[in-house]
Amino acid sequence: MYPDADLSDDKFLCGKLRLYQPLKGYRAATDPVLLAAACPATPGQSVLDLGCGAGAAALCLGLRVPGLHLSGLELQPDYADLARRNATRNGIALTVVEGDIAHVPASLRQGFDHVIANPPYYPVGGTPSPVKSRATAMQTGTPLAAWVDAASRRLNPGGWLTLICGADSLPQVLAAMGSKLGSASVLPLAPRAGKPAPRILLTARKGGRAAFRLLAPFVIHAGPAHDGDRESYTPAANAVLRDGADLLAAFR
Repeated sequence: MYPDADLSDDKFLCGKLRLYQPLKGYRAATDPVLLAAACPATPGQSVLDLGCGAGAAALCLGLRVPGLHLSGLELQPDYADLARRNATRNGIALTVVEGDIAHVPASLRQGFDHVIANPPYYPVGGTPSPVKSRATAMQTGTPLAAWVDAASRRLNPGGWLTLICGADSLPQVLAAMGSKLGSASVLPLAPRAGKPAPRILLTARKGGRAAFRLLAPFVIHAGPAHDGDRESYTPAANAVLRDGADLLAAFR
């Protein structure tokens, strides 16, 4: 358990959500906010956040869509404790279970309407962080195929997987989906107009049969380059990252 002196108190969604995060270790930024904004959950449905960390994605989603039944699976006990604390302080119900996606605890083996995931994206040894908890959260010790398999097993028929990962990992994700998941849509996340997208958001449905869709890139920053120590979000990104808008509403 992190002592209070080792934590920061961070604002998400223009301060509508406040999260404790470790000063040294993995710290959520825009990825979990974008992930939550892409999940098509509706009130009353159940959602499982695989690798929930300090709870950023699940709680951003819970803030946007009230009345969800939120659960999280987290490998590291200190982060699981933070997720519980963050849920309590924000008044959002979130059940957090400690465990590994390779051996999902029995309490999370029931079907869910949605699974969301922000898997680690650096290869083992590929991140310079000397902090063990940060390295564990960021390094791909478990193959992406295992994340996709764990998600598909947890989903009800017709349920949705929403996943954010590196663009270079997309072939692995699509291969892992096999015949279990379909109706996939991929949204490239471009830092600026005309720039390559280093990350993608994918949604896919268990048993889905609709055609694959590659959506137009979602551009995060305005202008051709960074021009000062200030935010430069596009209006669309500002609506998602600051106001909690539904990222994929226009494509549903």
